[in-house]
Amino acid sequence: MAYSLCSSPSSLVHESQSLAYSLSSPRKPTFRNFSHSLKLGFLSSQSRPSLQISHVSVQDPVTRETRDENLGESEKRKEPEEKSGSSSRSYIWVNPRSPRASQLRRKSYDSRYTTLVKIAQSLDSCNPSFDEVSKVLESLRGKILEQDTVVILNNMVNPDTALLALKYFQQNMKPEREVVLYNVTLKVFRKCKNLEGAEKLFGEMLERGVKPDNVTFSTMISCCRLNSLPDKAVEWFEKMGSFGCDPDDVTYSAMIDAYGRAGNVDMAFSLYDRARTEKWRIDPVTFSTLIKIHGQSGNFDGCLNVYEEMKAIGAKPNLVVFNTLLDAMGRARRPWQAKKIYQEMIAGGYSPNWITHAALLRAYGRARYGDDCINVYREMKEKGLQLNVILYNTVLAMCADVGYTDEAVEIFEEMKSSGIMPDSWTFSSMITIYSCSGNVSKTEATLNEMLEAGYEPNIFVLTSLIQCYGKAKRIDDVVKTFNQLLDLGITPDERFCSCLLNVMTQSPKEELSKITACIEKAYPKLGYVIKLLLEGDDENGSFKKEASELFETIGADVRKAYCNCLIDLCTNLNLSDRASELLDLGLAQEVYTDLQSRSPSQWSLNLKGLSLGAALTALHVWIDDLSKTLESGEDFPPLLGINTGHGKHKYSDKGLAGVIESHLKELDAPFHDSPDNAGWFLTTKVAAKSWLESRRSSEEVTA
Repeated sequence: MAYSLCSSPSSLVHESQSLAYSLSSPRKPTFRNFSHSLKLGFLSSQSRPSLQISHVSVQDPVTRETRDENLGESEKRKEPEEKSGSSSRSYIWVNPRSPRASQLRRKSYDSRYTTLVKIAQSLDSCNPSFDEVSKVLESLRGKILEQDTVVILNNMVNPDTALLALKYFQQNMKPEREVVLYNVTLKVFRKCKNLEGAEKLFGEMLERGVKPDNVTFSTMISCCRLNSLPDKAVEWFEKMGSFGCDPDDVTYSAMIDAYGRAGNVDMAFSLYDRARTEKWRIDPVTFSTLIKIHGQSGNFDGCLNVYEEMKAIGAKPNLVVFNTLLDAMGRARRPWQAKKIYQEMIAGGYSPNWITHAALLRAYGRARYGDDCINVYREMKEKGLQLNVILYNTVLAMCADVGYTDEAVEIFEEMKSSGIMPDSWTFSSMITIYSCSGNVSKTEATLNEMLEAGYEPNIFVLTSLIQCYGKAKRIDDVVKTFNQLLDLGITPDERFCSCLLNVMTQSPKEELSKITACIEKAYPKLGYVIKLLLEGDDENGSFKKEASELFETIGADVRKAYCNCLIDLCTNLNLSDRASELLDLGLAQEVYTDLQSRSPSQWSLNLKGLSLGAALTALHVWIDDLSKTLESGEDFPPLLGINTGHGKHKYSDKGLAGVIESHLKELDAPFHDSPDNAGWFLTTKVAAKSWLESRRSSEEVTA
């Protein structure tokens, strides 16, 4: 009997998330026509998925022996009469409502298939002993057909009894291709994610001299993927050649995912390049892995390119792909792209799950998109989605950075009421939130709560404490906290020293020496620069030299903060020349960039990101530059503008815009706030020239 066995591994390897088409029991078919040979229409594509089993197709015509077993004597006698008609006719139509159709339906292979499925269910539930399994299988009676064994094993889910059934079949029949029986038994192990049992059965195959085929390996590979063992999948894939098996394009596509997860990025992308060239069918799981690989390497544009390529070839992204993209855009700090992807996901008919919301929360939180982050948090609470401590910390850290004090207090209380215990990072964020507003009592209460929970204050907590005491002008407490840090054996870092420097800008002149003493212990180089600044004696120009060396040695992430604070200190001490010198040094070392810009239509001063003292210093330098330009005879553009940004400012309740507006009024400068652009102050060429000329005349008269 020459069975056409043979399925493409595509149905065995190609899956959406966990691989593999489900080989569950088929639905009851509907019969519309029947052939004299009772060709199996009940497994056609119109009624159910094909059981694509290697080298045995349940769609093949039922053999003569099987048909004769199911046909009664009356049907056998009728066959010659029906065949006496036109030889070209392969079937006759039977009214599905007629008794004839009902009779044929009962006697068709569908009835036998249902019986075989029931046998499989009985085997799954019986005791795992050879005698019990034999009793169940004896109900087959007569000659056992290879196709029947495939159906039975294919519908089983118990690997223990499946092994015994395989043994029974091997003893009671001679299959034309024994590998088929092993393949369907391996699938039972795959359903249970029992890789160890599958590997043991594979070894038995080899011992019996049965040569594995493509389906054998695709089943083993998919079993490895289901168990999240990509290294094992690679190991099985690389064995195929030694057994003379050539993977098809779907197996190759699955291996893009396996190699990527196993860390062999070069091989994964090599296969992906080949996939694009040869137009392989790639499943969404593999695309998701490619996006993840790009994201882990920091190639976030590569993530988007894979997504666009996916859409270009008509592959539909699934929820896993969208979630992976959202996570990548969050790590890339591209919240605007996360928004766009989320909108495309919703438009595609997908409902966001917990992973989606968590990815959005991280994306908005890291980028400090305050309102968006809070909205996602509230949506999760409304949907009953539980946040873990990491997500709570993400939201609270965002609140600390953007100054959402009320929201943070509410979220902190909701966190505790939901049963999630705060950790050291949670308390650190809350202490930062209270310290930024100078609320000493709340800061100290939260610190005590942290200590009671068993957490020691770290350098971040102590930095926030110093900031809080500095705002409250409690300099002795600042010194006490500094000494506590040393007693705990914590080494002050550059950010901690930046906080001490910031406290100096808020301290009374008579208390500056106390902070200076702390800074000299923590960072001698910075302490020496401050000492030169406070002493004011700099005949040999050592201040500029020492300050320049300081900026060259400190980290890029704190250089701007140091320069801002030093300029603020100069401003507080009325050392305008020192302030201008530091601003020039900041510009030369690119601590500050793009402060001034010029176009044919507008000259602008950009003060965003500057401290109050640095912004006022930059404003006076710009006004002096405009005066020199006017004296040189160079023409002004139609418009001049000052951009302060909008919103809260770290060092002023009024905001930088409010401080600059007040100072412009003191200077009687003709700049007015723009109704269309918040934070912008504009003036015309004519008004600017007139003001600068009058200012120059006043200075000449004064001189």
